[in-house]
Amino acid sequence: MALNEQNYWLTTTSFPQTDVSRPLPTRADVAVIGAGFTGLSAARTLAKRGANVVVLESESIGWGASSRNGGMILSGMKLGVNKLISMYGRERTRRMYAASLASIDCVEQIVREENIDCDFARCGHLEVACKQKHFDDYARQAEVIQREFNHKLRVVQKNELPAEIGSQIYFGGMVDEISAGANPAKYVSGLGRAAIKAGACIFERTRVQSIERRSSDGEPGWTIATPRGQLWAHDVFVATSGYTSAATPALQKKIIPIGSFIITTEVLPEALARELSPRNRMIYDSKNYLYYYRLTPDRRMLFGGRAAFFPENDRTVRESAEILRRGLIDVYPQLRNTKTEYAWGGTLDFAFDIMPHAGQIDGMYYALGYAGHGVAMATYQGQKIAELMAGDKPENPFVGIPFPGAPLGLYNGNPWFLPLAGAWYKFLDWVS
Repeated sequence: MALNEQNYWLTTTSFPQTDVSRPLPTRADVAVIGAGFTGLSAARTLAKRGANVVVLESESIGWGASSRNGGMILSGMKLGVNKLISMYGRERTRRMYAASLASIDCVEQIVREENIDCDFARCGHLEVACKQKHFDDYARQAEVIQREFNHKLRVVQKNELPAEIGSQIYFGGMVDEISAGANPAKYVSGLGRAAIKAGACIFERTRVQSIERRSSDGEPGWTIATPRGQLWAHDVFVATSGYTSAATPALQKKIIPIGSFIITTEVLPEALARELSPRNRMIYDSKNYLYYYRLTPDRRMLFGGRAAFFPENDRTVRESAEILRRGLIDVYPQLRNTKTEYAWGGTLDFAFDIMPHAGQIDGMYYALGYAGHGVAMATYQGQKIAELMAGDKPENPFVGIPFPGAPLGLYNGNPWFLPLAGAWYKFLDWVS
């Protein structure tokens, strides 16, 4: 089979059908910008509370990173716990770590309540050490996480790795049993159906062009301009992540869109699949310029990474597929003669401090900055910010933390510095 430059996950599911001829309403309680994990989770929560919710999506349900990722539902955050403690102190870091665990429960609860068939499974994740120094740090991390957060990780010595992974190149690993995996396209499709069932109205192919403060009948709110007309809403929730545009310039200047790319092999024989990943873990390595990989439910090896920092296009997908293929063979030489069938890319949202952020900016609500940990955290933040909008006071340690922009204001949303950033992280991986 020839290489398909398309998202494998999209071949496994169908999405809710929306009426593209339906006129845009003139008023809503809440306008949600973006129909990915964050926006759909928020729309479902708000609609269940009785709000009149309109979701505006420039493409289609789940079109962005929500259907293009590896389907890994992971504990923790991008930054290590000691770094987090140095930035935020022990108490807030405890709350952040607890939120990362609760976010997995949040996904599992929605899957169960909405009966979403998305192959959700608590299979655990395995982080593998590319250098001895990285492995030596695992024991320290595990000790801090056990002591500070009462959460147990298992350090895997090099001689124990064959029970976890069929690769000889790593120096050891660390396992968290509570992490999960899912088919992300099936999940976001089910989340879209759940939002619609709750009463939210989703408008696909409806790109937001501008958002302006404007009162209506003496009530403060916002006018949202789209090619299909204008909508007035009392509140706006921006859930655009790596696809944040000039319609929300204050957020665009704080988010870096970074490309992440994935290939999948042909379906593997059962014995080979079991050799590669005996416990069906979600796996990622310890580099900054990392690889992440897993078996799909139909026994393909999915292999992804930051092969190119620029967001996806035909050229970067093709080039990244070649880079990832070489990485796959480095990790798993036994796949040298296995065909690669699918290759695609997506755009992740990184804040300058590599942290999730949520709350209000310029009077609008938002949640974004998941840095590759978005399946669970995006779902969770969509729900929590929706609860805040509904008048609750949910525990959310990511609200109110500093949200830095670029140094000296040298960024307007065009990530000109990505090649430099990519070279820097490769250098760090070499010297670390």
